[in-house]
Amino acid sequence: MGGIGAQELLLILLIILLLFGARKIPEIARGLGKSVAEFKKGTKDLEDEIKKEEPEKRKPPENKDLAG
Repeated sequence: MGGIGAQELLLILLIILLLFGARKIPEIARGLGKSVAEFKKGTKDLEDEIKKEEPEKRKPPENKDLAG
């Protein structure tokens, strides 16, 4: 329930084939792959930036000798 079965996937692929034609599908797939790769790179860069800033924020305060 809720998943895409083999029949639904086959129907979707058939509709895509009819809409775009066999020659256009590899070009579309290539563009989609590049888009996904760029999105993953962007999210990784953002995660790296956040991880880089976290240690600076969580830096423990320096211990000063209160006894004097």
